[in-house]
Amino acid sequence: MIPEELRYTAEHEWVAAADGGAVRVGITHFAQDALGDIVFVQLPEAGAQVAVGESLGEIESTKSVSEIYAPVGGTVSARNEVLADTPEVINSDPYGSGWLVEITPADAVSLDGLLSAEAYRELTES
Repeated sequence: MIPEELRYTAEHEWVAAADGGAVRVGITHFAQDALGDIVFVQLPEAGAQVAVGESLGEIESTKSVSEIYAPVGGTVSARNEVLADTPEVINSDPYGSGWLVEITPADAVSLDGLLSAEAYRELTES
């Protein structure tokens, strides 16, 4: 289950174009499956500055705690407040209502530098 229209990172985040030039970020089905039952999510406040590859926060599951990394640099324009009370939404709908943050890129950013669905599929199958 790897949506073709999204872009991906080698760290298992997905990226989609959002409103107003922002990008929406979440973790992939592969990542949530590997984590198991998600019980807590720590995300940055709106307005926080992030750099490419920098930690955006953490996802805690019954198995482990994992870092979330910024696929683009810029300003966090929104975070998914639903996850504060129901982090398990990430398990049930990682590409929909389980999104994590929206980032307004500092520079015009091309998502072409990220992995295509095909390249991400190859990464997860190897």
